[in-house]
Amino acid sequence: MSTREPPEYAAVIEYLFAQKAHGTKYGIDRMRVLSARLGHPERAVPWVHVAGTNGKGSVAAMLDAILHAAGWRTGLYTSPHLVHLGERVQVDRTMLTEEEIVRYLRDLRPLADQLGAANPDDHPSFFEFMTAMAFLQFARQQCEIAVIEVGLGGRLDATNIITPEVSIITSIAMDHCEILGDEIEQIATEKAGIVKPGRPVIIGRMSREAEWRIRAIAAQEGAEVLSVAQHFGHDLTNYPHTNLEGDYQRWNAATATLAARVLGPRWRITPEAIERGLAHVDWPGRWQRVRLAGRLTILDASHNPEGAQVLDSNLTHLVAETGRAPIVITGMLGAARARPLLETVARHAKEVHLVVPHQPRACSHEELESLLPSDFRGRVIRNHVERLFPTPDRCTAGGPDDVVVVTGSIYLLGEVMARLQ
Repeated sequence: MSTREPPEYAAVIEYLFAQKAHGTKYGIDRMRVLSARLGHPERAVPWVHVAGTNGKGSVAAMLDAILHAAGWRTGLYTSPHLVHLGERVQVDRTMLTEEEIVRYLRDLRPLADQLGAANPDDHPSFFEFMTAMAFLQFARQQCEIAVIEVGLGGRLDATNIITPEVSIITSIAMDHCEILGDEIEQIATEKAGIVKPGRPVIIGRMSREAEWRIRAIAAQEGAEVLSVAQHFGHDLTNYPHTNLEGDYQRWNAATATLAARVLGPRWRITPEAIERGLAHVDWPGRWQRVRLAGRLTILDASHNPEGAQVLDSNLTHLVAETGRAPIVITGMLGAARARPLLETVARHAKEVHLVVPHQPRACSHEELESLLPSDFRGRVIRNHVERLFPTPDRCTAGGPDDVVVVTGSIYLLGEVMARLQ
């Protein structure tokens, strides 16, 4: 990351994020046309494609670490970012620089304007711009293999123009129901849209209904399905270890391990490389422990009902470990996501600080307060990130002996981490 921002960067960021104001665009036709105009850079790189309701970012980071440990030059495309836009596109875990983003947009914008001239709906979206940058960066940097995370769903996601070595579906749960459907089978169908003919599919933890749907779609495509539960069982003590905390990360580690084994013969991935990669995964903001003035602070993105169940387990372990109820700082986007998270927080916290992330769909202080269970007896404080984290080494919530947990929207985590930097 450059220490000095190039003069055009602010204008580039403004332009890119302005594309979000036009609304989210689904479908892969625009991405196909854009990629064809660019000479199909996505065809220059072998891929691993990762979809799922939860865990897909962690699994992508784990696989990237394993492939890197096996000696390959890797690309990693994930979303959203925490602090810097360039986090989304990384080569050997070096993120896209501000100068590179400026250069790529300089090349892409005239093409985008041409595509949108006749019909504004044909103009690339923010996510399509970033996906194009990933394709170009990985091709130009001569990545030997890249791991790409689905943005939303799978079937109609801009990333779905690739043909991967292996597809991964980490989990299926209720989220983005207004887009993907309000039944598990519908959501599973959308996620399984990344399945490609004859390419193996790894599936993680999910309901029987979701698994049946994915297996049915895979059978139509002649794609073999390998299940984490079948290969590792249901006893977590048999699951691989990783440096990321939490039982759910053991599931993610097993998912990444199974994918690595499938890749193994061609990509020379040994058990030692898998173990070494899982021991050195870099994936911030997932039950990440930091010390602020000597005080334990945990940063953990948990933004949907399935994530709230994981948070419940982690908070239970934390209270047992520390012998005290934590102070929780939280903020969310959307009541459907906020309610289960706040119900979980209320079971463990002695004090809750409600924060409104700087996002259009963020829940207000009033809405967050209304979603807290009525029987919660701890303190409830309306607050702001800038007030809670006035300097990189300080949190104003609670006293010197209190444990602080920041959880909720990944956008909130990003704002906090920006203050800590």
